[in-house]
Amino acid sequence: MMLRILSFILLFSLHIYSSHAQSCATYNFAGNRIFSHCADLPNLNSFLHWNYDDSAKTVQIAYRQTGVAATRWVAWAINPTGRGMVGAQALVAFRKSDGTMRAYTSPVSSYQTQLAEGDLSFPVSDLSATYAGNEYNIFATLKLDNATSTVNQVWQEGPLSGDSPARHPTTGANVQSTGDLNLLSGQTGGTTSGTVDSRTKKKNIHGVLNSVSWGILLPIGAITARYLKVFPAADPAWFYLHALFQSSAYITGVAGWATGLQLGSQSAGITYTAHRIIGIVIFCLATLQVSALFLRPKKEHKWRLYWNIYHHFSGYSVIVLSIVNIFKGFDILHPDQKWRRSYVGVLIGLAALAAILEIYTWYVVLKRKKSSRPDKMSNGNNGYNGYGAGDQDRV
Repeated sequence: MMLRILSFILLFSLHIYSSHAQSCATYNFAGNRIFSHCADLPNLNSFLHWNYDDSAKTVQIAYRQTGVAATRWVAWAINPTGRGMVGAQALVAFRKSDGTMRAYTSPVSSYQTQLAEGDLSFPVSDLSATYAGNEYNIFATLKLDNATSTVNQVWQEGPLSGDSPARHPTTGANVQSTGDLNLLSGQTGGTTSGTVDSRTKKKNIHGVLNSVSWGILLPIGAITARYLKVFPAADPAWFYLHALFQSSAYITGVAGWATGLQLGSQSAGITYTAHRIIGIVIFCLATLQVSALFLRPKKEHKWRLYWNIYHHFSGYSVIVLSIVNIFKGFDILHPDQKWRRSYVGVLIGLAALAAILEIYTWYVVLKRKKSSRPDKMSNGNNGYNGYGAGDQDRV
C-alpha cells in the first residue's frame, strides 16, 4: 500500500514538473507555422522560434511568453551595439483595452524611454501579435544585412498604463533577461550571465554590509551607551564599547555604501531614488557623528548640553533611517523571505533587550533616588549650619 502511494506521488510530481517545465521543441503553432530552430529562454517564461536564411540575411521569428496577464506588455529585441536594453531594436506587443492587439517596433535609446514607436536600424516585415490563454506571441521577419549570425538578444515584460507600456521592474528576472543567440546553430548563451551573477553578488554584499553595520551594530552601540553608563562601575568601559560598536558600524557601512556607488555606476538609468537619497543622508549624518567624537566638549563645558542633544538626535535618526532603508533594500533585491524574517527577528530581539534594560535602568535610578532622600533629610536636620556629619568629614 505504501509503495503504491509513493508511486502515485512520484508520478503526480513528474506530471506537475512536466506541465511547468515547458519546452519549445514540443510546441505547435496554429496555421501550420513551422520553425527550424527554437530556444527555451532562461527567464520570464519565454521561448524563441526562428528560421534563418544566411544567404538572404533574413530571419523569421516567433517570440512566445507564457503566464502573462492581459494588462501587461511584452517585447523581444536584438541589440546590434551592445548588451542590455540601451540600443536594443525591439518588437513590442500588448492587448489594448478594447481587446484588439497592438504590435509595433521601438528603438530603445535609454532606460527612461517608454517604448515609443519608431523605425528600427534594420527592416521589419510581417509584424503581428496574438494573445490567448495568458500567452503572447509576436511574429515578424527581420532583414539583418549588417549583422553576424550571432546576435545579442533581450526580452522583457512590464505593466500597461492605459494603452501604453509603462516602465518594467528593474529587479530579478527583468534585469537578467539578456543573452546571445546563434542564428545558424540554434545555440543560445548567457553572454551576460557572468556580469549578472557578478552584479547580483555585489548587490548581496551591499545588502549584507549595510544590514550588519547600520541595522545591527549601530543599534547595539546605542543600547550600550544608553544603559551601561547609568552604572558607575561601567565607567569608562561603556564609552569604549560604544565607540567600538559605532566605529565598526561606520567602517562596515562605508564599505557597503561604496559598493552601492559602484552598483549605481554600473547600472546607468536604473535608479532607486528613495533608497539612494536615504543612503546619502545616512552616510552624511554618520560621518558627522564620527567627526563629533573629536569635537566633544568636556562634561563641565557650557556647550556640552547642546552637543549631547545634537549627538542623540543624529544617532537615533541614523538608526531609524537605516532600518527604513534596509527594508527598501529588501524590496529591491527580493531575497528569500528567510532573510527578511531573520532581520525582523534581530530587530525584535534588540527592541526586547532595550525594553528590559529601560525598565531595569528606571528601577535602579528611582531606587537610588529613594535611598538618597533619608540621608539628605537627616543631614539637614542634625547638622550644624546646614552641614551634616558627612559634610564635616569631607571638609
